[in-house]
Amino acid sequence: MSWLRRLYNWTLSLAEHRHATRALFFVAVIESSVFPIPPDVLLLLMSMSSPTSAFRLAAVTTAGSTIGAAIGYGIGMFLFVAVAQPVLEFYHAMETYNRVQELFVEHGIWVVAIAGFSPIPFKVITIASGAFGMSFIPFILTALVSRGARFYMEAALMYWGGDKLRHWVERYFEWLTIAVTLAVVGGFALLLWV
Repeated sequence: MSWLRRLYNWTLSLAEHRHATRALFFVAVIESSVFPIPPDVLLLLMSMSSPTSAFRLAAVTTAGSTIGAAIGYGIGMFLFVAVAQPVLEFYHAMETYNRVQELFVEHGIWVVAIAGFSPIPFKVITIASGAFGMSFIPFILTALVSRGARFYMEAALMYWGGDKLRHWVERYFEWLTIAVTLAVVGGFALLLWV
């Protein structure tokens, strides 16, 4: 798994780049609407590199993710056929989208809250929220709180873990990568199963 170690070192160097905060914001924006890679990896590595900046970086990530959620909502509400449907078809997520619609009917805003905090793909939820006509204010407030809780929890781990946690992550990086991958795959599977 030496390629994982090289990827880790490359991402760490990216996290220390002078434009890393802008990149983090941009990744957070597009992840909530169209991009498949979550901003968590970059947030964690940047926070690990500079634990004293962890909470500021969590704020940047939360702001970007919330703006991205509003964009995803707008795509679902105004551009579903032109934009959202091709995006969902590209990710082979139309069946998941139909299941999400059933969940929205049953559980409403709780679907947004759970997806915002969990490894469930958030872009499907943001697009679906707009397409199903969920009220915007409760949607965006729930997205802000759930995404913020997730990113601030990660920042807190990095802040209080500091160098000790960094050394631990570097030691067990391959296993952690496998665990995170399984969590993301599990999030997709959960959406398909429910």
